[in-house]
Amino acid sequence: MKGPVAAVVFLTFAGMAGVARAESCTKSRDYILTNSSDLPQKPKIYQSLFRDCLDTTTLSNVQDAFILKKGAIAVLPRRDTVSATASTLAQFCERFPRGTLHFIGQKDRVKIANNISRVVDWSSSHSTSCEQIKGGG
Repeated sequence: MKGPVAAVVFLTFAGMAGVARAESCTKSRDYILTNSSDLPQKPKIYQSLFRDCLDTTTLSNVQDAFILKKGAIAVLPRRDTVSATASTLAQFCERFPRGTLHFIGQKDRVKIANNISRVVDWSSSHSTSCEQIKGGG
């Protein structure tokens, strides 16, 4: 009986982790659409970014993901190393060739912790455009 019960408990907690990450995508989208009167993108773009954000949470090195007001996806990586970042960026650009990804580093986590307004307004000046990487931008 221990094996099946342990499996159910593990699957429950694994599912909760996915829900928590998806919740950040939802919170950031909802905040942008309800609290911002000067949207740089059309609302339809944010709905598309929402789907991309949810998909981004499934990448192996992504701890959490958010939608940025500027029209990019921000991620909190599990491992903040050059090789892990390069791998995550490659996976992201394969899925979203026109997407833009912003990594939130360890030192910046404290600045945005538990404050969705800071996250969505986070400067995407250090974001990486997949079109630029692939030579199309």
